[in-house]
Amino acid sequence: MNALANKNIILAVCGSIAAYKIAFLTRLLVKKKANVKILMTPAATQFISPLTLATLSNNSVTTDVMSENQWNNHVEYGLWGDIFLVAPLTANTLAKMANGNCDNMVLATWLSAKCPTVVAPAMDLDMWTHPATQRNIDLLKNYGTQIIPVGHGELASGLVGNGRLAEPEDIVSYLETFFSKSNILSTKKILITAGPTHETIDPVRFIGNHSSGKMGIHIANTCARLGAEVTLILGPSSVKVDGNLNINVIHVTTGQEMFEASNAIANEVDAFIFAAAVADYRPKNVSDQKVKKKQDTWNLEMEKTIDIASTIGQNKLSHQVSIGFALETENEKENALKKLNKKNFDFIVLNSLNDKGAGFKYDTNKIRIFKSIDNQQSFPLEHKSKVAVRIVDELILTMKHKGLL
Repeated sequence: MNALANKNIILAVCGSIAAYKIAFLTRLLVKKKANVKILMTPAATQFISPLTLATLSNNSVTTDVMSENQWNNHVEYGLWGDIFLVAPLTANTLAKMANGNCDNMVLATWLSAKCPTVVAPAMDLDMWTHPATQRNIDLLKNYGTQIIPVGHGELASGLVGNGRLAEPEDIVSYLETFFSKSNILSTKKILITAGPTHETIDPVRFIGNHSSGKMGIHIANTCARLGAEVTLILGPSSVKVDGNLNINVIHVTTGQEMFEASNAIANEVDAFIFAAAVADYRPKNVSDQKVKKKQDTWNLEMEKTIDIASTIGQNKLSHQVSIGFALETENEKENALKKLNKKNFDFIVLNSLNDKGAGFKYDTNKIRIFKSIDNQQSFPLEHKSKVAVRIVDELILTMKHKGLL
């Protein structure tokens, strides 16, 4: 099956010596029967002719918002495309995208596009490794942009290292994988919990934790991009869900509210992903009025909250998959495996507060996935958007193994 046949690809070309490869890329895409419309930054035209790319793509090439007293409708381009591909992505355009600048046709179209964005960076070694560049890459990832890894080898400067544009064949392969997976979850309903819970002490105070909800939200975004019908039950969080995706967000505050919202649709979904950091205890008695400071100590009687994952997991149906999370500080593997079995998870995702850059509030995470004591995978510290892809990939494999996909 040709995953690129009849796909509408907006190919944005930036000013890099690597732009010469785009002639080969365009030819490969057209041979795959993709529809290709090319945009170029003004600088890109200094490296490769618009006429060359127009001839290879069988479509006119647009280099400016205005041409020959005519306005080129960037909004129509954005609505037409199934994917927005930037190749090569230069440090300059990367910085503009990261900060929402708009001074050419490429950027105007990107800001209007409703389709997913994939970028293939190309720049010299020191530019690629500079903290500003990596910050901008992280910002694009936060926007949901997918990054095709740079290649390693000889660069235009004569240096050897990371920064080469991915080869045209590799970019085509990446797009084929993207489109072949793009609707793999289209028949599935997925429930995801995310964020902290706040357990009320009085009208002013609560018991909570440092969870931001970022991990669960990235997972929700990833599932939605793969076509799933996603319900995200979100505790108090300031992190926003990608508004371009079809995600039903249910806002809750307490663990009990999260349980009730989850349990109400438990029998309707195909998968549960319990990523929320739910409080284990709550005040036994909640004061109607603010508790005044009267004594040197304050004894607050607590009671257990309902274990959402365990309660729902024990009633899991044969066609359902359940995924849990374990955030640990000691005896990490042992504690994760106990939860895996006790809560009837198909697999559990372990991350440790002992790993620098992982856990609450960070944009990165470092995880291990356990299916059993003898079946585990370890991954490096990565941006949470990438971690989300790994978790969802494992969900897809689990569904396939159980004959559910």
